[in-house]
Amino acid sequence: MKLGIVGLPNVGKSTLFNSLTKAGAESANYPFCTIDPNVGVVTVPDERLDRLAALYNSAKITPAVIEFVDIAGLVKGASKGEGLGNQFLANIREVDAIVHVVRCFEDSNIVHVDGSIDPLRDIETINLELIFSDMEVLERRLSKQKRASYNNKEIAKECDLIERLIAFLEAGNLAKNFELEDEDEEAFFKEYNLLTAKPVIFAANVTEDDLANDGADNKYVQAVREFAEKEHCGVFVICAQIEQEISELDDDEKKMFLEDLGLKSSGLDKLISASYSLLGLISYLTAGETETRAWTITKGTKAPQAAGKIHSDFERGFIKAEVVSYDDLINCGSYNAAKEKGLVRMEGKEYVVKDGDVILFRFNV
Repeated sequence: MKLGIVGLPNVGKSTLFNSLTKAGAESANYPFCTIDPNVGVVTVPDERLDRLAALYNSAKITPAVIEFVDIAGLVKGASKGEGLGNQFLANIREVDAIVHVVRCFEDSNIVHVDGSIDPLRDIETINLELIFSDMEVLERRLSKQKRASYNNKEIAKECDLIERLIAFLEAGNLAKNFELEDEDEEAFFKEYNLLTAKPVIFAANVTEDDLANDGADNKYVQAVREFAEKEHCGVFVICAQIEQEISELDDDEKKMFLEDLGLKSSGLDKLISASYSLLGLISYLTAGETETRAWTITKGTKAPQAAGKIHSDFERGFIKAEVVSYDDLINCGSYNAAKEKGLVRMEGKEYVVKDGDVILFRFNV
């Protein structure tokens, strides 16, 4: 999973990115990877892996990972090259979802680029830049296709779609709210990889005082929540400053620090939960002496396609899946005990994998 973090200057975006990637690097046995200065890979915390690894005496634990991309340079006019502009807008096209950091706190020491705190205005500023960038992509595509559309019904149909899409965006709408008419349009739409078609999670950045009650008394947070509900977006409340402090602590200290603040989970945990929920993701598990590992798939994925996440040969030569739920396996104390109780099932090609399934795939190629 790849998430792009966006936001105006001085909203806490880079503080959040730096603390999330550092926290993720220290929270599990997985190397923190800096691909370039604005990309970091963090592990998805999953307590099930440690317990499974202990059960199987695994030599290695491999958690699921999330790649964060810090999209810098987004200011008013970014789509026309202001700030670092198009260079970074291009980076967002590669992500699965956008994490939009919005400032929901007053602080006279931290200047807001527009002079006052108004998260809905900030959201609109970013959205307009993404819309302008999408329109530019569509206009280039339309120009190219129109030259090739003579006597070609399929291209003419695509040109009609693009013209309707451009008009929809011009009215200030996001592409994710555009209604597609058939499968052909869905295929074209997917190909464009539009920025405003991507799922969005708003990170409402608050002060420490607003964190304990999840921003319930913060008028800016309430405004963001109302907007997000209307636009079918995710929201979580975070204090980037606290996340920075948490990132400096080891696991035990982190737990105590969160308890002192009256918090059950860190910002990274909240973000991962919101991301999985918004994107409809779950994890299934594999375990053995060599390795215990989490694999991220979309809800509704059938067994052969889930096997394909491990290797294409697993999907191509799929025979069956031996499946036991994580809870059943842990409660029984061993795989053999679960098998004796009839809790290990043989599932075929139509089986829909569930979160927490521990699976052994049988295949032949």
